[in-house]
Amino acid sequence: MKEFYFNLVLSMRSIRTNRLRSSLTIIIIALGIMTLVGILTTIEVMKAGVNSNFSSMGVNSFQITSDIIKKKKRHTGINFSVNEGKNITYDEARTFKERFHFPASVGISVSGTSIATVHYLSEKTNPNVRVIGIDETYMTVTDTKLDYGRNFSTLEIESGGYVCILGSGIAKKLFKSNISLAVNQIVSVGDVKYRVVGIMESKGGSMIMDNDNTVLIPLNTARVYYGVGNSYLLSVIVPDVKLKDIASQEAEGLFRTVRKLPLGTVNNFSVTQNNDLISVLLDITKYIRWAAIIIGIITLLGSVIGLMNIMLVSVAERTREIGVSKALGARSSTIKRQFLTESVLISLMGGAAGVILGMLLGNILGYFMHIGFVVPWLWITIGVSLCAFVGVISGIYPAIKASKLDPIVALRYE
Repeated sequence: MKEFYFNLVLSMRSIRTNRLRSSLTIIIIALGIMTLVGILTTIEVMKAGVNSNFSSMGVNSFQITSDIIKKKKRHTGINFSVNEGKNITYDEARTFKERFHFPASVGISVSGTSIATVHYLSEKTNPNVRVIGIDETYMTVTDTKLDYGRNFSTLEIESGGYVCILGSGIAKKLFKSNISLAVNQIVSVGDVKYRVVGIMESKGGSMIMDNDNTVLIPLNTARVYYGVGNSYLLSVIVPDVKLKDIASQEAEGLFRTVRKLPLGTVNNFSVTQNNDLISVLLDITKYIRWAAIIIGIITLLGSVIGLMNIMLVSVAERTREIGVSKALGARSSTIKRQFLTESVLISLMGGAAGVILGMLLGNILGYFMHIGFVVPWLWITIGVSLCAFVGVISGIYPAIKASKLDPIVALRYE
């Protein structure tokens, strides 16, 4: 233990003596580890965001949409395409909901516009608000909760009432810190006035949509003001996740019947499950991960060369010091451990800086996605281990060279 402490103090003294050279090597190593940990942390943040966004829709739910999603695996990687199928009409959606007798809840929704502006007195939002028409089951199916107010009543939905539910971001923009006061106030969505009956719980932005920047209105109201030609979305939630596969198969068969598709023809709609979309997105991250690893390895190879060069120069500069140590009885193994300690210490200092910077860099995305701070312990461990490995590899040859110096020749070295 005393010998290790002595070697550590000696290494720190050598690093301080050659600050510029040591700092440049530490920076090179830090950049390599920062790139590796940063990209991999970003991937972990993306995975957390994807899982959070889709799980918020319910792991026991699926959707019937007009978009046709195809996933193909090729030797060049995974390709997936989204083709526009035949729009789901209101009559088809209503017929499906009435005839789907599986123990499940079915919600109908339709996207009205994504460029609306919401006004309240002198305050107004940017023209990027999404307006969605919903039925009475939508809130349950999509696991949408309210901070204030209530859901639409059946009468309001069927009669096309002029009521709305605001996303929390819109409420904060229009009513500042007193968003609870928004309930029962009159706001304008575009040119239409609505009475606010509820404020949605904040969910943040997602890869699907920004719930905080959304206005919900009754389904029949959306049909009146945004046309009857839009495609409707059917969302189905089952009480038990084990029933989801059976329910989705039955839903697909029923919807084919609703659309009167002949046997043997392909679907002109999709039954999409959250875990299917998650797997597609996470498959793509595999290739990003490999790219990050390759970039990190290339940078670390440069670090090995740079660190080995520094250690060889250090051996040359400290030849006389090595000779004095050997003349005083230091063994070759002691000299070897001194130089290996210095090499590993420089490498670990660079690695520690790279890990911290990489985590901060990777979590910038998490900040904008409203994801908690992600600490990729696995990749941190791998990064630190790589640094220790780099230190050993870079220092082993200079250490052996130093340990084999003849003390008489070393003492005569100028």
